[in-house]
Amino acid sequence: MSAPGRPAVVLTIAALTVREAVRRRVLRAVLGLTVALLVITALGFPALDAAEADSGGLTTGEGRLVAGIVLNLVLFGLSLIAALGTAFLAGPTVSGEVESGTALAVLARPVHRSAVLLGKWLGLAVFGCGFVAVAGSAQLLVVLATVGYWPPHAAAGLALLAGQTAVLLTLGVLLSTVTSPLASGVAAVGLFGATWIAGVVGGLGVSLRSDAVAAVGTVSRVLLPTDGLWRGAMNAFQDPVALAQFGGPAIEGGVPFLSEAPLSGAYLAWVAVWVVAVLALAVVAFQRRDL
Repeated sequence: MSAPGRPAVVLTIAALTVREAVRRRVLRAVLGLTVALLVITALGFPALDAAEADSGGLTTGEGRLVAGIVLNLVLFGLSLIAALGTAFLAGPTVSGEVESGTALAVLARPVHRSAVLLGKWLGLAVFGCGFVAVAGSAQLLVVLATVGYWPPHAAAGLALLAGQTAVLLTLGVLLSTVTSPLASGVAAVGLFGATWIAGVVGGLGVSLRSDAVAAVGTVSRVLLPTDGLWRGAMNAFQDPVALAQFGGPAIEGGVPFLSEAPLSGAYLAWVAVWVVAVLALAVVAFQRRDL
């Protein structure tokens, strides 16, 4: 009997990876945190609207700007939940199965290591991006129902958040080929947080007119594109008219939940190159790893 082709193996492994991810306890924790965030949003946005009315109210443009800022804050919480979930799902992808002996049993058959790794990455990508799409859409519907705000480029923003998840799980898969499951998950989440902080520092550098400090954010977004994709998503969720009219002083003040411009095509191309390059490194590292 001939060995199955690589595309068939990749798709089979991807389906098995999705099934396994659904059964993991990490998913229950992620779902619990997501539901809690939706409840907080449903209660918090009406309270914010009432507080604005009691204080004299805001103009329509100011209100939409504030709604966009708070929405970005809430969706950052969602992106953090997705980051935690995908990082700790990606951690056991290689190292966990090597330690348990599962990888040796699978790879004893005529199956290429690269096909197994790519299948696992594809399954995790489908799972993570699907979670972001569903949970993010639910979050936007809650905001629409409570304060009547719907982002002008909601689909693009959710796609960028899904891309952020794909970037982080790609990094997690690479780390899982060289270290333990727990260490790879912690390292991936730590780098995610460090990149976001570097982006905030870079924003402060822009407000302070310091090119050296601003370069911190620029370099970090090139090395790990999660913050760059997040900033593109923030811009997509923000009302462009309100941002143009009232966002100038806020952006100059370094507000971390505002983004002045959408992502360029060149940057999105770099993200694609980054994912392919890191995934290729993961394949090489897995092929050289002793089982």
